[in-house]
Amino acid sequence: MAEEVEENTSGFNLGDVLLAPAYGNLEKPFTGQVEKIYENSLLVEITENAPADQPAVNEMNHRAVVRMDEVEVIKHGPAPEKSVKDEDK
Repeated sequence: MAEEVEENTSGFNLGDVLLAPAYGNLEKPFTGQVEKIYENSLLVEITENAPADQPAVNEMNHRAVVRMDEVEVIKHGPAPEKSVKDEDK
């Protein structure tokens, strides 16, 4: 199984809203939110989809793994917080 990326250099953030192409049993593109970032792919919670695809989305538990190079960011999520070192010490 793919390992989670330790330091995110992909340009994607958790919470990004994406437009992803149809794949698998899905016939139309769908919108989703990034839940997990892998090396070359993203785990996405499907938030909007075509009504005809609803049975397939239900079977997938409203989740999909999509390739990073096949998606378009619609809205960026919050940037990850940087760890602040104690400079007072």
